[in-house]
Amino acid sequence: MSDVTVTSEHSSTAVAPESPAGAQASGSSPVRAGSRVVIIGGGPGGYEAALVARQLGADVTVIEARGMGGSAVLTDVVPSKTLIATAEWMTLTESAVELGIHVGDGHPSVDLGKVNERVRSLAAQQERDIAGRLEKEGITIINGHGRLGPASAGCGTRLVYVDVDGSGEEIELEAEMVLIATGATPRELPDAKPDGERILTWKQLYELTELPEHLIVVGSGVTGAEFAGAYTQLGAEVTLVSSRVRVLPGEDEDAATLIENVFKRRGMTVLSESRAQSVTRTDDGVLVTLADGREITGSHCLMAVGAIPNTKGIGLEEAGVKLRESGHIEVDRVSRTTAFRVYAAGDCTGVYPLASVAAMQGRIAMWHALGDAVSPLSLTAVAANIFTAPEIATIGVTQAQIESGEVDGSISRLPVARNPRAKMLGIKEGFVKVFSDNATGVVTGAVVVAPRASELIFPLSIAVTHRLTVDEVANVFTIYPSLSGTLGEAARTLHHVEDDDVY
Repeated sequence: MSDVTVTSEHSSTAVAPESPAGAQASGSSPVRAGSRVVIIGGGPGGYEAALVARQLGADVTVIEARGMGGSAVLTDVVPSKTLIATAEWMTLTESAVELGIHVGDGHPSVDLGKVNERVRSLAAQQERDIAGRLEKEGITIINGHGRLGPASAGCGTRLVYVDVDGSGEEIELEAEMVLIATGATPRELPDAKPDGERILTWKQLYELTELPEHLIVVGSGVTGAEFAGAYTQLGAEVTLVSSRVRVLPGEDEDAATLIENVFKRRGMTVLSESRAQSVTRTDDGVLVTLADGREITGSHCLMAVGAIPNTKGIGLEEAGVKLRESGHIEVDRVSRTTAFRVYAAGDCTGVYPLASVAAMQGRIAMWHALGDAVSPLSLTAVAANIFTAPEIATIGVTQAQIESGEVDGSISRLPVARNPRAKMLGIKEGFVKVFSDNATGVVTGAVVVAPRASELIFPLSIAVTHRLTVDEVANVFTIYPSLSGTLGEAARTLHHVEDDDVY
């Protein structure tokens, strides 16, 4: 997590919150319309910022070496969720017999080569769509690597150097404002170096042409859990190596436990409290050695042990941009760094590794720099989703915060299985939790574990963002039968009675 201070903000007026320690007033003098804005990095933080800056009249240049959309589009979010969407089809027959459907004696199989060909094709199409949109808006795109240069004395501008097309020859750009949105890259362990063939990062999975016979996944966070679940559904033997007590250690405990049980039911081997010490190639696969001496052999190994920010070698510290010990860029809640008129957005800041947060950080940076109305970033309203099957969607405060006394709230939990629509669809696993403030009845958070939880969380996201009470949510009509009906029911169980209402 970042050093960003999180408070609820609902003002739409222009603000200038306190900058990181040692910062100049990087946003105190807004860049005027028509000024030059340079963005290093074309991922969600970069391209969304570019669109806002152009809308506000700036002359915008985006520097991106790999393609518009960055890793989120080319190797991370779009490809992984496309693969997971394919894997999801493999679970549709789980309730077939109960529903009266005959699926035959055979089992569905997958052609991973064709799956990954489609994955790469969709990513490339999304990249073209983003680039086309930016070009249509009059935004200049430069294919190359950018680095931050010094401030120009007395004129309020800063230099940016660009190695175009990797030629080694740099061109020089001058800008009134710079946004750093360089993202992050998979973390590598010294004794488990990826080779792109058998030992893989998540960026390298999409070159596989055949389904791994036995995939060992090291790391049980969001990335590890999503891929382990997807490859199990696709038909591979999967072993998940988790250094923690359970998978998804940072998530709602009930949700994580449910997902781990689903993994095991589908045949996955989960090794809890097991730390990988090394991964080496064998003649026909990989050997994973655990810290306690145990050895696991498999055909492939996916390393999902986190990410490191892409902040080295691009002139940040020399330009006065403060980095944390982790290498992440220190920013405040309007995306300012400690350097004059230099902002940062996305995974390189370590605020929250979500494309939606990166995009919001980028937009906020431009609204602030160009003098538009802006609200500081508030993480209390961020909805997140884990694309396992079933999915886990969350927003706002957690059950742990309520149970520890940090937050004075109430909890409602209802199983999805008792929902009539879920019964019709053969859904038996999942639940809805809604959290409310005891003093006001305002909805403060939620957890949804269900198919398409990423869609179901939206009404509760609106409630948290706009501070609706449980009674206001409960008094909205829901379709009968529908999975969303359980959201309304959970709100009704938290009916808030004011002291003055009791006679």
